[in-house]
Amino acid sequence: MKITTTKFGEHEGNTVYSYKLENNQGMSISCITLGCIITEIQTPNQNGEIENVVLGYDDVASYLERTNYFGAVVGRVAGRIDKGEFELNGQQYSLPQNENTNHLHGGPNGFDRQVWDAELIETESEVGVEFSYLSKDGEAGYPGNLTVKISYLLNNENELHIKYYATTDKDTLVNLTNHTYFNLSGNVKKDILSHQLKIKSQKILELNNDFIPTGEFLNVESTPFDFRDGKEIKEAVLSEHPQIKLVGQGIDHPFLLDENHNEEIMLADKESGRKLIIETDEQSVVVYTSNMLDESFKVRDVQSKKYLAICLETQGLTDSIHHPKFSPCILKVGEEYKTTTKYKFTTI
Repeated sequence: MKITTTKFGEHEGNTVYSYKLENNQGMSISCITLGCIITEIQTPNQNGEIENVVLGYDDVASYLERTNYFGAVVGRVAGRIDKGEFELNGQQYSLPQNENTNHLHGGPNGFDRQVWDAELIETESEVGVEFSYLSKDGEAGYPGNLTVKISYLLNNENELHIKYYATTDKDTLVNLTNHTYFNLSGNVKKDILSHQLKIKSQKILELNNDFIPTGEFLNVESTPFDFRDGKEIKEAVLSEHPQIKLVGQGIDHPFLLDENHNEEIMLADKESGRKLIIETDEQSVVVYTSNMLDESFKVRDVQSKKYLAICLETQGLTDSIHHPKFSPCILKVGEEYKTTTKYKFTTI
């Protein structure tokens, strides 16, 4: 196993470094200090052919030009906060609105746009990088100096472990996730409509017209959102269900997970034979079938379009600060925010 460090570019006077983590099985993960972005994941198909299975760019400018959050860590709070405001400990806080009236993924200058510090990790069993960032009190409207550490660790079992850690000096909100777009066909040969998706989830969050949770849980049984037995993604996104049509004929919904660390999320592509198994500490996974991608740009040499990839964002429930029956994403002084998600790349 080894790590290769190169210069990726610059942002606001800071050098952006790229780290390529390689194991002994031919798998590699490339990530950069801008937004902890995962730029490539190279994995073998059923014939041993190694190809990239995520969307990304090869330069800093492309990541900054668009707000699709390819491969990035988003925060302080992933997802949408209704009207960009919340109350905590009797005080009202206002956040920048960057999606109509919503505050989305930490705002227009969130964690995905920051250059993080990095330390390399090399042991007998894994290679990785630990990113760190101090989000200062008042940044993007949030209270507290928030110290954040994100680790990407690759082992010889073709497993990527993402570990999130944060502490604060004032009570604040934290709900972190990674926003990688997966396409297991290899080098984006096709869209993900024929990918098989399986999720151990009986309930999703219903969304209103602003894509904010209504607070109601919908049972997936007899709906397009029932992935408990696994099915092709197109069976869901091509349906006439009002929640599918609401978000642009696709999925952009939190699924409440029934289990943790027991192969609760699985994505597979029969043609390439690749399979991704995701296990997490988190309460939910936001499934996004890239139904909002437009056709005005290219992802490397591939034309952007709907359903080009799928995001599987493990996180706490969206907009939980406004819903008392959700588990809150409040981090208190003296507490630690700690969560891990594992991505295992294998074949069918």
